[in-house]
Amino acid sequence: MGKVALHFSMSLDGCVAGPDVGVDLPMGAGGERLHDWLFADPKADVDQQVAQEMRDSIGATVTGRRTFDVGIGPWGDTPHRAPCFVVTQRPREPLPQASGTFFFVDDGVETALRMAKEAAQERDVVVMGAAIARQTLDAGLVDEINLQLVPILLGDGPRLFEGVAAPGPGFELVRALRSPQVMHLRYRVVR
Repeated sequence: MGKVALHFSMSLDGCVAGPDVGVDLPMGAGGERLHDWLFADPKADVDQQVAQEMRDSIGATVTGRRTFDVGIGPWGDTPHRAPCFVVTQRPREPLPQASGTFFFVDDGVETALRMAKEAAQERDVVVMGAAIARQTLDAGLVDEINLQLVPILLGDGPRLFEGVAAPGPGFELVRALRSPQVMHLRYRVVR
């Protein structure tokens, strides 16, 4: 079975989006700069490698309702070519898209992860959205964290580890790759 993984681009001050996240600013004010490494032209070989590895590994996605609400417009589809399980208190019928289907789960993150693991089969389940990522970490359900440490300061915005129960899990660095734009870090969660 695949891993439960977090993939986040993060500023040096720990933000995974800028301030004022909303439908008009899905990545918050200045937050789109976190993903410049994905869209650089030409893209560094190491950035291409990491982006391709991420695309190839994803079998399903779990996200929160807020991330869905602000992301569906810019995505225009599921965020990855896979089914996406949206943790919500406002369920609705599944929403088929070209690359997968959004399923709305009103029974918590554990249920959404179980459903996503079944759908992903041998591939990874990626958790998106800082709030759901923190819930998943607190529940001890994350196997791996992939951070793209971007050399910018956002000053404010959602922080990936803010409010995670202390003492939290331990982390073992298993890979560090440097590109001109970002430092790619992979951590195994130690339980």
